[in-house]
Amino acid sequence: MKSEPFTVAVIQHPPVFLNIKESLKKACTLIQEAADNGANIITFPETWLPGYPVWLDYSPNAALWDYPPAKALYRLLVENAVTIPEDLEKLTETAQKTGTYIIMGAHERVGGTLYNTMIFFDKTEKFQVHRKLMPTYTERMVWGRGDGSTLTVLPTEYGNIGGLICWEHWMPLARAAMHAQYETVHIAQWPFVKELHHIASRHYAFEGQCFVLAAGCCLSRGEIMEGFTSLNSPDKKAFELLEAIPGRDKDLILKGGSAIIAPDTEYIKGPVYDKPCTIYAHIQLEQITEGHLFLDTHGHYSRPDVFHLEVNDQPQSKVTFTSQAEKDSCPV
Repeated sequence: MKSEPFTVAVIQHPPVFLNIKESLKKACTLIQEAADNGANIITFPETWLPGYPVWLDYSPNAALWDYPPAKALYRLLVENAVTIPEDLEKLTETAQKTGTYIIMGAHERVGGTLYNTMIFFDKTEKFQVHRKLMPTYTERMVWGRGDGSTLTVLPTEYGNIGGLICWEHWMPLARAAMHAQYETVHIAQWPFVKELHHIASRHYAFEGQCFVLAAGCCLSRGEIMEGFTSLNSPDKKAFELLEAIPGRDKDLILKGGSAIIAPDTEYIKGPVYDKPCTIYAHIQLEQITEGHLFLDTHGHYSRPDVFHLEVNDQPQSKVTFTSQAEKDSCPV
């Protein structure tokens, strides 16, 4: 790992809501701006591409069975979800061009299911993903569950970069699995970072003895409507669900709250609420070493003679074709 300080950035600007093409363009612009300001690691909030499904929390009829507006809006979300690797070319190129590590939150389409996915872009053309293990409450209407195969970290010259999404931070065993991989920088993605989310993020920083980038989005009701209308002839039925979100266009639905947190739980920067912005901080990894004097949950503060965690890190498949397995086992 490099011992000299480096710079991290958290993007709190809104996407072009529900518009994947325009959101990707905006993301590349924001990444370039952050890189020009010296950022080495740049993160976005939860499902920034193309926006957190706020209607689940704020639209009164979002959970009605067989409700035409809900079905139409879901279809629109699927049409604007990311397919990997096809839709990653621009972000991969931007990471290479700027020489930065980028962490993006996205709706990922795999077959007929959407996943809440965190994508880690290397400075080369490589990338890896983490899929949210457990969608929370009404989120289960739009996302499937990830598996242990994506509970990994990205090795870099700044140490291991890892991340969890939203309420995964209240899964003790998920935290333990990540701590065992010795993150230096942890990305905590949220829709926006409420007080409760700050408690989880600061706790994670101390428990894992790592720096935490708590990333939240700032998004107004008007920006939701503008993003929808930016699409080419969007379905009017889908608009009904968004239009039912109460408030005025200037009212913030997501309020930001992003912050950069040290291993001792102190804020290095933020939290910043109620305005779109990018926040920056300089990080010195020596603080992690000093913190390990007191706590190393995978080292001197563990009790493997009492507790043991086994993580199934194999991709889970519901169907296995024996003919394919036979092909894979045959020598070329």
